[in-house]
Amino acid sequence: MLPENERTRHRRLRAQGRRERGELDAILAAGFVCHVGVVVDGAPMVVPTVYGCDGETLYFHGSVASRSLLAGPLGEVCVTVTHVDGLVLARSLFEHGVNYRSAMIYGTPRVLLDPAEKLEGLRVLSEHSAPGQWDYARRPNKKEMAATALLALSLEEASVKIRVGPPDDGDGPDAALGLWAGVLPLRTSWGELEADPALPAGIEPPEHLRKLEGR
Repeated sequence: MLPENERTRHRRLRAQGRRERGELDAILAAGFVCHVGVVVDGAPMVVPTVYGCDGETLYFHGSVASRSLLAGPLGEVCVTVTHVDGLVLARSLFEHGVNYRSAMIYGTPRVLLDPAEKLEGLRVLSEHSAPGQWDYARRPNKKEMAATALLALSLEEASVKIRVGPPDDGDGPDAALGLWAGVLPLRTSWGELEADPALPAGIEPPEHLRKLEGR
């Protein structure tokens, strides 16, 4: 179960709150882009970046870290991951909504400085989005490692919300209006691989990327 405190307690729409750790793991496994909320010079900033997860730690790329995360002592952040699963189209506009899965992770991230730990974090990040690519592509050299910032955030403080199902007004007065109501699902899948135009003839995609097509 996910620990509960003042930040992670569900106050609004409590029925959509989840405390099972497996729900958090599933949401993180289903994506690879997160939004990092941080305060910079007294003002809020929310930055999209890529992430990877090993079950206990969230690693996220620090391409934005030069200003927002590394320009001084590290402060607390809020990292969010959201998947939209459909539009909930009710009989009244007030009851319209979204089916979604969302996670918020709180804490103070660590900048990875140890070369071995940093390399492992980059491996986790790479394998999270494209399993098999770490062993296929050239790995980062010392210069590239030095130019890359990677941060690690514990998953011990997190909040999860999920909304599924049809509109909530099917048994209310608006049910008599004779209007269609339901859900417009949203599906996301990988398309067909598109080769780099500079790629010489005869170089075929590796099997691990072929397996992602259409998924």
